[in-house]
Amino acid sequence: MIELRRAHDRGIADHGWLQSRHTFSFGGYRDPRQQGFSDLLVINDDRVAPSQGFGAHPHRDMEIFSYVLEGALEHKDSMGTGSVIRPGDVQMMSAGTGVRHSEFNHSATEAVHFLQIWIVPARQSVQPRYQQVHFSEAEKRGRLRLIISPEGDEGSLRVHQDARVYAGRFDGDDERAELRLAPGRYAYVHVARGSVAVNGQAFGEGDGARIRGEEVLRFAGGRQAEVLVFDLRPNELPML
Repeated sequence: MIELRRAHDRGIADHGWLQSRHTFSFGGYRDPRQQGFSDLLVINDDRVAPSQGFGAHPHRDMEIFSYVLEGALEHKDSMGTGSVIRPGDVQMMSAGTGVRHSEFNHSATEAVHFLQIWIVPARQSVQPRYQQVHFSEAEKRGRLRLIISPEGDEGSLRVHQDARVYAGRFDGDDERAELRLAPGRYAYVHVARGSVAVNGQAFGEGDGARIRGEEVLRFAGGRQAEVLVFDLRPNELPML
């Protein structure tokens, strides 16, 4: 079953310098029907104005990753990490026992557009860590590239949870892919941009779907589509 949620149904936050769309309840947006899915707690679609950003703030016991679509995101944290995240880069911060970080638009002239995603970890109070890996467009073109996994398979980033995340880009009828799910697994699909069909159902930019009881996910008919797919444990809500 594919439970589709359209982009326009997401929560909206307008802070002037920050325009955000919330897939699940976050900040001032609260919807009792949208409290996450499986171990997936947050998908925020953020656009940050030039030279603006999030000042230093704390996190703990959360797996937080950023996926930049346009522009450049500057990251600094209390672990001593400083980096700039650009399209193709995936950044993962395991907050564990506690970490402070800041995120700013690295450019003084152009906006940055990125997804920030939170996954609830299987274990609390782990040692904080930072990871960043670049995945080229060719690695995602017409296929689903594993970018996050528990053991760091295929050069992916490691997450403290039984979750796997794939990224794919699809444009034109010749670019198509399948993802086979283990029996009983759930999935979540988020279309970051463009449009694509999933098991014959049309998805547009910003659309997402909870998926239960499907053995195979088939992606086809993309039009400049960039997609994230989450292979998740079969529980309905994050265990906080």
